[in-house]
Amino acid sequence: MEAMVPRTTLSFYRYVRLEDPWAFRGELLRQWSALGVFGRTYLAHEGVNAQVSLPTALLHAFRNILNAIPEFTGVPLKIAVEENGRSFRKLTIKVKPKLVADGLPDGTFDSTNVGEHLDAGTFDLLHQDGATVVDMRNNYECAIGHFEGAYLPRSGTFRDVLHEVTDAMAGRRQESILLYCTGGIRCEKASAWLRHQGFSNVCQLHGGIIDYVRQVRAQGRESRFKGRNFVFDDRLSERITDDLLGTCVQCGQATDRIANCMEESCNLLLVQCPQCAAKYADCCSPSCREIHLLPVEAQREWRKGRVTRSTITKAVTNAQAHQELIREQEAALALNGTLHPELSDVTRKVIPAS
Repeated sequence: MEAMVPRTTLSFYRYVRLEDPWAFRGELLRQWSALGVFGRTYLAHEGVNAQVSLPTALLHAFRNILNAIPEFTGVPLKIAVEENGRSFRKLTIKVKPKLVADGLPDGTFDSTNVGEHLDAGTFDLLHQDGATVVDMRNNYECAIGHFEGAYLPRSGTFRDVLHEVTDAMAGRRQESILLYCTGGIRCEKASAWLRHQGFSNVCQLHGGIIDYVRQVRAQGRESRFKGRNFVFDDRLSERITDDLLGTCVQCGQATDRIANCMEESCNLLLVQCPQCAAKYADCCSPSCREIHLLPVEAQREWRKGRVTRSTITKAVTNAQAHQELIREQEAALALNGTLHPELSDVTRKVIPAS
């Protein structure tokens, strides 16, 4: 078997005016494909947001390509905390209206008036001194790891997190507010928005959780971020500390494991302990398990014309309601022998009569 080529997963972003993001897309596709770059990159008139993986030996060449583009020269690269060589499987570069779907009316406020950027040491000192720390990530990201004592949003999208945080912090407009997110890009927009809303002392963790961990490890200090850092690639998370901050949505056991439901039309994100992963065949529910365990041909036939679950909702966030759903499904399964009576028709279509 051919040995796996060592790869490095990294991310970077920059808010910069791109007059023709489509032209940038074509050039990046050509140059990055030649280097064997995989990953997901968004371009917009307001800049670039990239999460990529590339052969480690070509990291210097990749940096040279970026530096040769005036808009990207010197952009900080944030190297992943953990690497398994399988973060991405292909290269995708898309042109979007915005780098992050924030829902904000950018023309009505100064998006360049961002909060003060803090390194890891300064962030920790202000945290210890009692500054309010706010997680700007979605609820399912916070579920498996976060800074000690941070405000953790209940919302499932960044646009909703922005409004939730603005309302929740309304009485603290004159206090020190420390924002953090995965790599820093969401805090750029969030800090400018909070300043526009009258918050006078907004700071943000420069480079986000990823660079924070790099700094504290290089300095030999203890991380105040505990648990795992959620990432938007096939790894799903990186271990920062051994603290188990998550709770299995299926049984309530402490765990730091997050996974996607293996039923392809569901693909729901859930915090799931190893025992429940085995019990439910890496699925979110008995209903999905029943479909996932079908022969591949039967699964494909069953999915025809069905709406993918992840287009409706991305993650399980109400564990109590989800556990009740499982109990109802298990009871119905025990009574009827199936949760999908329609499977008899599906089976007849894909399995020829003998």
